[in-house]
Amino acid sequence: MSSLSSYPDEYIQYLAEYYGSRDYFECHEIMEEYWKEHPQSPQLGCWLVLIRIAVALYHARRGNRTGALKLMGKAAQETDPLRFGDLGIDGAKLKELLGDTYRRWSVSPVIAYEDLDLPFTDSGLLELARSRSLALGYPWGIRGSEAGDSVIHRHKLRDRSDVIEAREQSAKRKALSRSIPNTDTRQ
Repeated sequence: MSSLSSYPDEYIQYLAEYYGSRDYFECHEIMEEYWKEHPQSPQLGCWLVLIRIAVALYHARRGNRTGALKLMGKAAQETDPLRFGDLGIDGAKLKELLGDTYRRWSVSPVIAYEDLDLPFTDSGLLELARSRSLALGYPWGIRGSEAGDSVIHRHKLRDRSDVIEAREQSAKRKALSRSIPNTDTRQ
């Protein structure tokens, strides 16, 4: 996939958010949707690793050591260097970077958030992502610690009324099913 036209638009969008807004929650949303919609993709494992990296960084920045460690460990373990090479990233360096980050985080009682720069091998891909970031109104390469509370704590600020309503309806159905007497006489 070294041709610029062959990179999925969602991948470019992920990179623009990753480096431009540092909105790791949005990065997760973008790649997860693409990952689910393309189960036959030869880079399926790469998409999942990119999701895990974003969520690990989201947790790390918020001080959730357990979540950050778990996802960074999985990302390091699941990185396929050859497949990432097809995505304009040095897969061996990425695997080493993720493994080193996981080991540093493992020995510390508190995770110190740090930006992780993906090791690009395709300068055209890097320029495409940078251009998209600027088109979205984001400066390229801001520090993740400067993203602001609305980005850092995004999951707390989003509208979840539909999820809450669905959970309440499910709880009501379960309660109702438990209150109906069992009329099956074959027992």
